[in-house]
Amino acid sequence: QVQLVESGGGLVPAGGSLRLSCAASGIIVSPSAMGWYRQAPGKQRELVATITGGGSTIYADSVKGRFTISRDNAKNTLYLQMNSLKPEDTAVYYCKAHWQWGTDYWGQGTQVTVSS
Repeated sequence: QVQLVESGGGLVPAGGSLRLSCAASGIIVSPSAMGWYRQAPGKQRELVATITGGGSTIYADSVKGRFTISRDNAKNTLYLQMNSLKPEDTAVYYCKAHWQWGTDYWGQGTQVTVSS
């Protein structure tokens, strides 16, 4: 059974940085893409960034230039470096793994709170 476990969330002042990690276990075939999503209170879950096995990335406009997604395929670990954090980045951040045949797995989420 695939499991995704996020870590690295916390409370940080505006302008600060955090690095999120997502450790995947139980994987036999590497996912074709992995991504970070976030959900703020009262809002829908939204895409933050995705990365394919080949390293191609997509970012939400709101985080471009501030966040960097990366993955270590050998360790089945996904990262999100978040710099210049803003109060509007406050949300629960989720990791997702996607396989080309349509299977998705989600982590349990990690809370990121940015104080103003």
